[in-house]
Amino acid sequence: MKTALTIAGSDSGGGAGIQADIKTFSSLGVFGMSVITAVTAQNTMEVKSVQMIDSQIISDQISAIFDDIHVDAVKIGMLGTKENIDVVAKELNIYRTEHIILDPVMISKGGHHLLQQNAIEALKEKLLPMVTLITPNIPEAESLTDRKICTIEDMYTACLKLQELGANKILLKGGHLEGDPNDLFFDGHHFTWLPGKRIHTKNVHGTGCTLSSAITAFVAQEETLLSAVKKAKDYITIAIQHSLELGSGHGPTNHFYHLYERAGLVDNK
Repeated sequence: MKTALTIAGSDSGGGAGIQADIKTFSSLGVFGMSVITAVTAQNTMEVKSVQMIDSQIISDQISAIFDDIHVDAVKIGMLGTKENIDVVAKELNIYRTEHIILDPVMISKGGHHLLQQNAIEALKEKLLPMVTLITPNIPEAESLTDRKICTIEDMYTACLKLQELGANKILLKGGHLEGDPNDLFFDGHHFTWLPGKRIHTKNVHGTGCTLSSAITAFVAQEETLLSAVKKAKDYITIAIQHSLELGSGHGPTNHFYHLYERAGLVDNK
């Protein structure tokens, strides 16, 4: 069985972070492992508080996994602090793996800052050059490039700017712009538009985590990067279409819908 490791924060509500990543890995047939960088107290409405994990514990988690189990792909999510970024970069430079997908988690849907301001430069300096793919949304790309993204042309420019900062390949998600959520994939030489259809639902908690972990699962199974991105986009679209009405805020996506459907456990009428 192929394996994937997520390095991210824990979401007590179960819709994002480590929990969403493990669900996605399991749904797509990959054995999932985790390194927890932070514990968040959150639900569908808000992030109440965050406790960062000591960087030595993060280091020990990474070495414990790599010293024993082969890792086919790594997904990096919430890191929170400069210290965490430093230790993750250090460990992944020791334990080399072919595929590293970075979802630069910065702000929760409720507006809670999940990456300290002084950590942004460390993320650009230490992680951007070493990862296979970065998957920012529009606000995250704006923060990384220090420029507004309001148009299609701005998305092209942002990808080129991220490349200047050291990024190898970029999936710039267009969901924050008006119209359909079309994403722009840049492999360092060529641009590819990945069209999407906007689904009108408030239940989109954890979509970024789920997309990036789906890409990780597919590259772990030896899909090409572009194929992995396309399949992951199809996966998250179905998960949003059949999202769950849980809680009073932004409910989670349905990570296992395609399995439930195959088993005859859902009614499509």
